[in-house]
Parts: sequence; structure tokens; C-alpha cells
Amino acid sequence: MVLRRKPDALINVLPSLRENPKYQGQDKLPVVVWMMAQASQGDLSVGLLSWAHNLLPVVSNKNCNPQSRDLILQLVETILSNPKARTILVSGAVRKGERLIPPPSFEILVQLTFPASSARVKEVALAGAPGSKAMKQVTQQIFTSALRLAGEGNPVLAKAAAGIAVWAVTENVDCCKHWDNLYKENLEASVAVLKRLVEEWKEHSLKLSSSPSSTVTLNRTIKSFRLKNEEGICEGRGNGSLYREADKFCKVISGRLSSGSGCLKGTAITLVVLAAAGAAVLSSNREGATSELKSLVDSLELHQYYNAIITALKN
Repeated sequence: MVLRRKPDALINVLPSLRENPKYQGQDKLPVVVWMMAQASQGDLSVGLLSWAHNLLPVVSNKNCNPQSRDLILQLVETILSNPKARTILVSGAVRKGERLIPPPSFEILVQLTFPASSARVKEVALAGAPGSKAMKQVTQQIFTSALRLAGEGNPVLAKAAAGIAVWAVTENVDCCKHWDNLYKENLEASVAVLKRLVEEWKEHSLKLSSSPSSTVTLNRTIKSFRLKNEEGICEGRGNGSLYREADKFCKVISGRLSSGSGCLKGTAITLVVLAAAGAAVLSSNREGATSELKSLVDSLELHQYYNAIITALKN
């Protein structure tokens, strides 16, 4: 009765249930599951949060027996079977500053294959306020995990992970900068993600080109990839074929970015001038603003307009 009326009481003891040895072990699991089931009747969010933080890691443990696994999965099935579960959990994916399904739990979830409820749990894990600082951090963490998993030998897992990595890039184009740093050490995974991006370009192109800055970021990243590909091919090592395959997809993306950028250039010029002029007004460092402007112009391939823009900025 206490847990149903005051489900938050369970949140307070989750760390103890997770870390104290006396609460560990297969024989204690039924009691823990029962407690979470009671709390979820009072608050579905508490139930899912408790499950993701304390029980999901148990499922991924090699020592978890089939009976325990079934018990844990039955709990999440029960939580998600509530007719209002999707609405409540997706809209409340963050509870008091804490995600119901944090990135580490999501990484475990992606690697598991269990009933259709996993798709609903993933939806909660990926929910959040687009563009918010917190969501940007989450997407970067998810991208890192997804990129690594996209290089795993399991084709089904790799395909799912590549799709999640593409989602992260479309939600937060700054993931591209992080991707650039991880590119060489995750080459096979990067090929899978690039391939997926090419295949699903129509679905994601509007979002990726929603602003000049997004286009610039992706364009810079693809150019950087192509330089790395060229170096890798010239080195003639065993992964040369991967670099060639990656470059094939990079060429396609680069071509699509170029063909779609014509209508954006007029707008981009205006925005760049306004941004640089604003920076010059607000900062005494006019040379710094000019340098940043040149960088943006180079990325947009607007070299022919550069002198005119600089003149406008100085006047």
C-alpha cells in the first residue's frame, strides 16, 4: 500500500537495492520485482525508471538464468501494457532531471532481443526536448554507443545501431564533430552509418539541411572523412577496401549536399553577414569576427562573395 500511494519511496532505496550485497542474488529478485510492480501502479514512470536502473543490467549479465530473465521482462511488459503508458512515459521521459532510460541502459537495451515492448522502451529512451542542452548531451552519448555497436559482428545489431546513430546525427548535428574524432577507430561502423544515411537520405535530408549551420557542419565532416579516406587508401593497408567503400558513400552525400545547397546560399550569405556583423558590434575583436566569417564562408564555398562580405562588415 505504501509503494502504491508513495511510489517515490522506492526511488530513495534504489541505490541500496542495487549496491548492497544483502539485496543481491536470484532469490531476492522476486521481492524486488514485486516492489517495483507495486510502485508502478502508483506511478508508471517510477516503475520504468526502477526497472531500467536496477533490473535491466541484470538481464545483460551472463549469470542471469532464464527464470530471472523472464521475471524481469514480464515486469516491463506489465508496465507497458497500461493503455496510457506510451503517452505518460514518452512525455515524461525525464523525471526530476533524471532520464527514465539513461544512455547506459539504452546501450544494454539495444543489444537485447526480446518482445515488441523493447521498441516502446527505446521510444522512451530517445524521447526528449529537441535542441535542449540536456538532449544534446544524451544524443552524443547514444551516438557514441551506437557507433561502436554498429561495428559489431552481429548483422541485426549492427543494422539497428547504425539506424540509431543516424537518428542521433539528425537530432543533433554536432554529433558529426564527435564522429569525426572517432572515425578511424570505428571505420567499419562508420561505413555502416554512412551507407544507412545514403539509403535514408530522403527521410533525413530536410532535418540535416534545416539551417545553414547544420549543412556547414555536415559538409565539413564529410570533407574531413574524405581526407581520411584518401590517406587510408594511399597507405595501402588491409583496411583500404573499407576506406574506398566509405569514400563511395561520402561522395554521394557530398554531391547531394552540393545540389541542395544552391537555394540556401543566398540565405546563408545574409545570415553569415548578420552573424559576423553582430559579433563585431558586440566584440572589440573585429579581427576574430572576420576570421570566423572566413571560416564559415569557406565551408559554404562562397569564396566569390568573400571580399564583398568583408567590405560590408568593415563599413
